Amino acid sequence: MKNKIHNKSENHGDDTIESQLGPLFFLTSIFFLNFTIRIVISPLLPTILADMNLTHEQAGSFFLISASGYFISLLCSGFVSSRIKHKKTIVFSAVATGIAFLVTGLSQSLLSMRIGLFVVGMTSALYLPSGIAMLTSSISSRNWGKAIGIHELAPNLSFLLAPMTCEGLLLWLSWRSVLVVIGGTSILFGIAFFKFSTVKDFPGESPVLKSFLPLIATPSFWMMIVLFSLGVTGGLGVYSMLPLYLVNEHGMLQSQANTLITMSRVLTLPMALLVGWLSDHFGLKPTLSFVLFLTGISTLLIGVAADSLIQVIIFCQPLFAVCFFPPAFAALSHIGSKETRNIAVSFTIPIAFLIGGGVVPNVIGFLGEKGFFPMGFIIAGGLILSGTIIPLFLKLQKNN
Repeated sequence: MKNKIHNKSENHGDDTIESQLGPLFFLTSIFFLNFTIRIVISPLLPTILADMNLTHEQAGSFFLISASGYFISLLCSGFVSSRIKHKKTIVFSAVATGIAFLVTGLSQSLLSMRIGLFVVGMTSALYLPSGIAMLTSSISSRNWGKAIGIHELAPNLSFLLAPMTCEGLLLWLSWRSVLVVIGGTSILFGIAFFKFSTVKDFPGESPVLKSFLPLIATPSFWMMIVLFSLGVTGGLGVYSMLPLYLVNEHGMLQSQANTLITMSRVLTLPMALLVGWLSDHFGLKPTLSFVLFLTGISTLLIGVAADSLIQVIIFCQPLFAVCFFPPAFAALSHIGSKETRNIAVSFTIPIAFLIGGGVVPNVIGFLGEKGFFPMGFIIAGGLILSGTIIPLFLKLQKNN
């Protein structure tokens, strides 16, 4: 059954991207809520820090704990999708993540909140391998750049709307109630996806040794792990600690910091679509190198810019950072066979999010606690710049 579905999508090489917009937008909507739950702690962080009397390092640890759960679960996601198929995996992820986030909002202690965020990381991790597998199996490979560009609107919209949504809800609700509302919304979307989605379903591949061995022997696979770690650092890693950095180091109010971050994300929406078209036209490797260079420079400048320039840098950095993921996911889909695509995602993304979305924010928080907050962004920018040359050595398969 699985092969029949795969072959059907592969043989329809004349299918247009327009013919797949319905399922594509449904997956994008689920991804939006999935990502929002994982990042919404960031714009609430100054309020949470003050309400719970936390240190910078304790606040930064939230992201490491969530990323640790994400890391563990994503490695094992193939076991789930191979048994209940990709559609039910996506439904389970949305509903379970919503419940876990709702419980996190009701937590009254630092320990219980950390446990809640760890579970949120575990349940939310189940979405991405299944989402990418369903996306690439239903759309011809020549349209992957554009399709993944549309799919990547989800995190970009989430980066844009999360700060604004938080500030709006905080006018009426406590930060705990904000988590409850967002968690409940995820539950409703998961149920709606189960009832109304028409996306073709098929089982995933369990991460058994025989499936992983071809990837182990592929140098490009390990290069993609490094590249994704740097890409997540420039996006989620920077975003996680940015509101707290602007409040503590540049004297902004939380509402001002979140408004600035929201406005800086407006132009990221067309950028994600644009880079999808550019990567299809100019090639994945040159696009990745150029994007990493611009992201590294702008991330480094966050740590050295004066108050008069910080707003300009904050506007530029996310424009470059969001351009990484469409060509990166397209490149990852060209490594290995079609049967191991979800395996490649399942091993690459957890490591990337653990490092870029967990370790990096925790290190930035640690440096902030020691009085070296700007140094965290300088180090992150330097690491991203160091990866600029890596895409040139990737070996991508032409036909998958």
